[in-house]
Amino acid sequence: MTPRPLTLITGATGGIGRAIAAALAPEHDLILQGRDIATLQKLQSELQNDVLVTRIHLLSLDLTQPETFAEATADLRPTHLIHNAGVAELGGANEQGHAVWTRTLAVNVVAPAELTRLLLPAVRAGRGTVVFINSGAGLRAGAGWGSYAASKHALKALADALRQEEAEAGSGVRVSSLYPGRTASEMQRRIREHEGQPYDPASFIQPETVADVVRYVLSAPRDVSLEDVAVRPGPN
Repeated sequence: MTPRPLTLITGATGGIGRAIAAALAPEHDLILQGRDIATLQKLQSELQNDVLVTRIHLLSLDLTQPETFAEATADLRPTHLIHNAGVAELGGANEQGHAVWTRTLAVNVVAPAELTRLLLPAVRAGRGTVVFINSGAGLRAGAGWGSYAASKHALKALADALRQEEAEAGSGVRVSSLYPGRTASEMQRRIREHEGQPYDPASFIQPETVADVVRYVLSAPRDVSLEDVAVRPGPN
């Protein structure tokens, strides 16, 4: 029997992260990262009620404190990394101070970079995949989106550089960036509130749809690498 891959999901208790965990649980063992241990434990219970064979490790970690990552992950040997956690605070360049920029870059860029650095030996050993959940804001920026778009552009640069480095090293590691359009989530609700617009989850991409794409990226035949994947609303 082929061993089940061990997959780390950051931001596992949010909309997309939770959906990814549920989609992968039948075939993967999981490392679920979040800030609140009680919320992680609730998610663990829900997943193991549905899929009894899944082994789940909980990683309670504040992604704004990268100096704590090495100790917290020292015993982890994941096959795949899914960098899903993210924060978005909207506002103009004349409004957002250094605290917003520091927090946004810490969670959206520094944390994925540091976790990848620490766990890359394990991913290489398993010839796994590193998935960065990016955003349309990682390809273009608009008014009021400066800090978030800057962080997502930086995340794309990180993924592109890592992909080339691993190809040159011949490690067998695949690197994918996903660019979902607006997806139904608590973050999206807050964004719509900031924009003064109503929030109807049914009018956005569903988290389960993004999760299905992630599952395919991980399971795709080894003769392909899905490098930049745009996930946009369908023609309903």
